[in-house]
Formats: sequence, structure tokens, C-alpha cells
Amino acid sequence: MTTIIRLDAPIVVGAGVAGLSVALGLERAFVISSKEPGSTWWAQGGIAAALGEDDSPQAHAADTVAVSGGLAVEDAVAALTMGGREAITRLVRLGAEFDRDDQGELLLGREGGHHARRVVHADGDATGAEVMRALNDAVTSAETVDVIDGKVVELARVGERVVGVLTADGKRRTVYTAPAVVMATGGAGRMFKATTNPVGVTGDGIMIAARAGARLADLEFVQFHPTAMNAGKDPMPLLTEALRGEGAKLVDGSGRRFMDQYHSLAELAPRDIVARAIYWQYDRGSSAYLDARSIVNFHERFPTVTAHAMSVGLDPTEDRLPVSPAAHYYMGGIDADTYGRTSVPGLWAVGECSSTGVHGANRLASNSLLEGLVFGARVAVDVSAHQIENDGGIEVPKEGLDLPLVAGPVIEELRQLMWDRVGLIRTGSGLWEARKSILEMEPVLGRTIAGRNAADLGLLMVMAALRRSESRGGHYRADYPEEDPMQAMRALVVPGAEDTVRVGR
Repeated sequence: MTTIIRLDAPIVVGAGVAGLSVALGLERAFVISSKEPGSTWWAQGGIAAALGEDDSPQAHAADTVAVSGGLAVEDAVAALTMGGREAITRLVRLGAEFDRDDQGELLLGREGGHHARRVVHADGDATGAEVMRALNDAVTSAETVDVIDGKVVELARVGERVVGVLTADGKRRTVYTAPAVVMATGGAGRMFKATTNPVGVTGDGIMIAARAGARLADLEFVQFHPTAMNAGKDPMPLLTEALRGEGAKLVDGSGRRFMDQYHSLAELAPRDIVARAIYWQYDRGSSAYLDARSIVNFHERFPTVTAHAMSVGLDPTEDRLPVSPAAHYYMGGIDADTYGRTSVPGLWAVGECSSTGVHGANRLASNSLLEGLVFGARVAVDVSAHQIENDGGIEVPKEGLDLPLVAGPVIEELRQLMWDRVGLIRTGSGLWEARKSILEMEPVLGRTIAGRNAADLGLLMVMAALRRSESRGGHYRADYPEEDPMQAMRALVVPGAEDTVRVGR
């Protein structure tokens, strides 16, 4: 039984920083949110914005481009950095409380890849939680936004145009139609065994869009955060970049620093370089720790990290914290312009599920929350101007009506495979092994919606990594360790749309 509910305002799929920024910018909106909190809640890092007297959006843009592996789209970067000040101002108006000095001025921190202090934080290392508190409070008090609990599993279409979504609750299916649909479903970190991402951040939204014919981009570029706490937890607790910005050092088991061997900025080098340096520590039989004992008032300044450490019996003021890289942020996703427009009429994408090229092959620290805020506002403007009422028979992908939702234990085998073969260090032979193994798992994974999404995205990631026979940003091929100027371009993928069935009249 499939119920059809017609809504008179745009649908936003996802309730993180990007999705709620879109919804609050619209005259009227419906937000469809699953019960699983997304990555924004977990974000310890801050929001980068050129607020200091010695800083500018152009300098912020230069740093963003510098770490992008030569692939950042300049128009997107300019839109991001020029929108920083307004994004912070808007959050403050909504009631977000950021860390300030004794004179009431915003405290600006410095993180890896930045050449200026331009990162605002909330409660030291709880910026994401504070941003979500402010946005949720605004949504709760807004009469213009309705939140619908639901798990979106497919997009609904009339011809080539997206006109709504299909949600699932057990065996019950509901189609919600609307004059526009915005995907804001987050990244894909849970594709990997070692990750900082919470349950549910599996790239489902990317594959849902792909099945509706949306073009994808940059699928090989995964950012691995260098300093996740290596303490046997899943997800791995993040040790924020701000710690290194405030003087924490990376050391081996003997207490010796090692980052100065790899980059002139040492601990403040771009994330991909720091992550690989730590990986190589383990690869040669050594270990890696973050020594933050020099940071004064640590417990007060970094309460989230303190809680994570204390939960495994460590005190950051007395102990070095074991660290390891972990999948953190996805630069790939649904190809979109700076207003979130995708290749499919009626469909927009924003935040981590999108790929505007703003990060290129490697994201600058603390640009992710900024991306959701800035591009969320821009998407709202564009959606407001391009809503269309639709008539005609609604079509949805056939399997979305029948398959159960949750993947079985084989999904953990896939996550381990992706970490081992498609993780931080890749090789051609390892990638071909991954492709073979995923194809062998596919008949089992394909029995559920979550499993099918994971298998399909895993294969697309593998093939994208195979095609890029060089190393660039978050994509490192040990068999092609250098950048190839001939490959300094974004890679686009056009998946084939699936068979559909008509629902309703």
C-alpha cells in the first residue's frame, strides 16, 4: 500500500546545518528527517570566516584553493568565502553563542592549512552542537517550517523531473510530492570501517539522486581526518584540529615529533599530508599520539575531547592520546552548482552530499559547516524562484517499493574492505581486488535498500579511484605517488536511471 500526500511547498531531505539553512531561507518548507542525527552534531571544529582585521575573503579563498589539489572551482570558493561574515552574523542573530574574549569579541582560532586566525568555535570543541541547537530552536519557533519524520528511499518523478520523495516505515511506503526537492543528506563516511561519522552517514542520498539520473562528481576524493582517537570505538572520537592549532604536537611512542619530516607547517600541514604521515608511522611498526599537555585550561576549553578521553581512562592534561586517521568528509557527491542546481530538473543538492568543487580534492579545515550555511542560503534563494507545480502520473524506482531497509552483517565486511583497499593508501591491484569482492557481495547486499546503496556507491568509488592514476588531495595512489598535470580536472559520472513504476493515478 502506497499513500500519496501532496505538499504545497519544497521538500528538504535532511536536518543538518545545510538542510535547516535551506528550510529557514524559504518562505515555506517541509523538512524530512530520519531519527538518526547527522554529522553536524558531531562537528568539533569551528566555522572558518574572514573576520579578523588582518584577514580577507580573498586570503581565505587562497588558502582554500591551496589545499584543494588544484581542483577547486574558483567561483564556488569565492561564493563560500565571501559569504562567511554574513553566515556568522546570521547564526548570532538566531542565538548561537560563540566563544569570545574579555572584550566580547569573537575568539578566532587557527587550524591546519590556514595562514590566519579565522576559525570561530563554540564551547571550545562543540561548535556543531551549538549550531544545531540554534538552528533547531529557529525551526521550532518558525511557523514556516514543518518537520516530517521519515526515511527517504527514492525520488519520485514525472518524466525527467523530480516531483517528490518516497519514504519507508517498515513495509509502509508514502510518496510526498512537492514543487521542489532539496537533498541535504550528508556524506558517506560510514562506507569505511574507521570513521568519525555517526550511524546513518552512508551516502544513501547520493545514490538516491543517482537512481533518478543525477550526475555525480569527484567520487574518488575522501578526506581522512588525521587525528581520530584510536581507542576501539565506532565511530572513532574526533580530536579536533583546533588542538594542533593551539600547540598540540604529534609524537611517536618515544615522545619524538615526526611531522616536521613531512611538511614545513608540521602539525598544521593540510589534513591529507598529516593523515598519511600518521598512517606511515603505523606502517613502519611505530605509533602516533597527540600530545596536548601543553594546552592550558584544557578541560574547560575542550570539554568534548575531555569527555571522549576520560571515557577510555585517559586525561589529556596528563596522557598522550593515541591517534589514527579515519574517514571523515566526502568531497564527492551529487554534482551541483553554487545554487545547488543538479543535472535533474526539480532537484537541488547542498552540503556534504553535493559536490560543487568548492573543496576540490581536499577540504580546508572548518570549511564544511561554512559550506552548509552559505550554500544553504543560496539554494533557498534559487528554489524560491524555480518552484513548479506538477501534474501527471508519478513514477518511483520499482525496488524502492519492495526491498527491506536495513542491511545485514555483510555491510561490515564491505566497510572493512573499503578501509583496507579504498582507504588512505590505494593501489591499482588493491582497487581491482575491492571491485571483485564488492561484486561477489552484491547479490546479498542488494537484498536491502541500505545494502544496495552501499554496494553501488562502493563500486563507483572504486572505479573513480582506478581511473585517476595519480595522487591528488585526498586520493593517494602508492603506485602513482605524484600529481599528473594532465589529470588536473574534475571527474563526472552519469549513472543510468533505474526502471520505474507508476504510483497513484
